[in-house]
Amino acid sequence: MRFGFELKANMDLQIALLLMQDGLVNGAVYGLMALALVLVFSVTRVIFIPQGELVAFAALTMAMLNTGRTPLTLWLLLGLAALTLATEIWRSTRGIAVGWAATLVWTLVLPGLAALWVLLGPRSLAAQAAATLLLVSPLGPLLYRLAYRPLADASVLLLLIVSVALHGVLVGLGLVFFGAEGSRTPAFSEARLDLGGITLSGQSLVVVGVVLALVCVLFLFFERTMIGRALRATAMNRVGARLMGIPTELCGDLSFALAGLIGAVSGLLIAPITTVYYDTGFLIGLKGFVAAIIGGLASYPLALAGAVLVGQLEAFSSFWASAFKEVIVFTLIIPVLWWRSLRSRHVEDDE
Repeated sequence: MRFGFELKANMDLQIALLLMQDGLVNGAVYGLMALALVLVFSVTRVIFIPQGELVAFAALTMAMLNTGRTPLTLWLLLGLAALTLATEIWRSTRGIAVGWAATLVWTLVLPGLAALWVLLGPRSLAAQAAATLLLVSPLGPLLYRLAYRPLADASVLLLLIVSVALHGVLVGLGLVFFGAEGSRTPAFSEARLDLGGITLSGQSLVVVGVVLALVCVLFLFFERTMIGRALRATAMNRVGARLMGIPTELCGDLSFALAGLIGAVSGLLIAPITTVYYDTGFLIGLKGFVAAIIGGLASYPLALAGAVLVGQLEAFSSFWASAFKEVIVFTLIIPVLWWRSLRSRHVEDDE
């Protein structure tokens, strides 16, 4: 009897460790989503709901490149670039100042480089990943210039409505571009590591390692560079930053560019782990949003901690109550909002 009890205890511990591993990997991806959402909201006041679509587009683009096909994301990028360039030309004819250097980078340089890279036919996994980053990352600033920048002074509610509409458009385009079938890509690492009876996959280590490296790079970027400090200043006080000569519109471009890069990296990381469909990004983005809410849409460390919590809660819920795991994860937002509502005072949006 004692031997049976010890065997059951060891098995329970082993299962718990496996679930913790899955939760940590999922939480790392949700952490990237939370960082992108906090960054974009703090700089532009936009709750970027389509962040999850960038993840799905990156994963499915990588899958198409892996099969030797030209991803239709290329035509989306070129179309958005052409529309953005036409819009900027129209603004200049109306006497509105246009930052042509940044405009040409987003609308000509990066799309042209992405098209050239794809047409050359990247064959190695690393080359395909680089092509995916070039295709998906510029979508962020292009969407910002087309959908959000003309409404920069609008209320947060109106910007949220635009985000919901843009999410619907991108989901529909995803269905047209990639179809209803899911896709999965080869792992970046096939290594296996046995640690105390728990097998760690190489791809899981790649996910956690890349996320930690990206978080460190972002920390150094915001703390040590003038551009990062300009983004922080814009996040703290947009009007004050503008009065100090900081180009707040360019800061919006950069925040969405970082969000696009984070979304593309996240898509590359999850594509070998799970089958990705055209609408998979919505749930991933929502779970990242829950983590961002835990951080108050302002604190990066709290958002990361919230992402780890969401990942662990999802992993253990899938074991004990798999049919209700999404309900359990999203229910977490209710006590967080209740607690934050008790600790915050109401401030008018215009203030």
